[in-house]
Amino acid sequence: MIDTILVVQGQELKSVKRGLSCSLSVPPKLLPLPIGLTSVSRHLHQWQKKEDFCSQQPSNILVMGLCGSLSSQYMPGDIVIYDECVLLDKSQLLRQKCNSVLTNKLQTNLPKKASLVRGLTSDHLIYKAEEKQLLGKNTGAAVVDMEGFAILNFCAKLSISVAMVRVISDDCHHDIPDLSSTITSSGNLRPLPLAIAMFRQPIAAWQLIRGASKGLQVLQQVTSCLFTD
Repeated sequence: MIDTILVVQGQELKSVKRGLSCSLSVPPKLLPLPIGLTSVSRHLHQWQKKEDFCSQQPSNILVMGLCGSLSSQYMPGDIVIYDECVLLDKSQLLRQKCNSVLTNKLQTNLPKKASLVRGLTSDHLIYKAEEKQLLGKNTGAAVVDMEGFAILNFCAKLSISVAMVRVISDDCHHDIPDLSSTITSSGNLRPLPLAIAMFRQPIAAWQLIRGASKGLQVLQQVTSCLFTD
């Protein structure tokens, strides 16, 4: 049923690729995404103009990847399925729902392993534990990402069904490094500034590396579970 998987480029993409079974007769198309709300929106509109999109528009998209926790209920390695995604815009909470049919199928295929949640998409990196907890309280969201709302908003206009499954990579009790300056305007990571930022904040970096490693392992397992003939 899923014909296209959207996942942020880099380690998340690699984990999903490893999880896809080589025995799949018709594997879903993989589309790597840049990091960030604006970058993803721009990237999707460019994709819409390409020949492969025009000739065979996707019908059912699955968004996969990592996310941060905004609730003490969710810890690194936990699997979440999005019911909806929200965006804070000038104190107004905008909402986009995921497709209920695809979401129900995800819940069936991941029994007792995944929680149905509201996700929040942020236009900037949330790295302070205090800000995570405040956002969770103010929006009712359990997790945060930087791409989800842009994808749902784009697909809603084209009547493309979307479901989202993500794995927690960082909790809401610890700060992670401020990596804002390491992300380019096009949504790519700059390796040297990334290394410097991690080196300058060793405790926060350790928290991030430990959580992300666990999250990536689970992401691979989730992919294998969902896409095995």
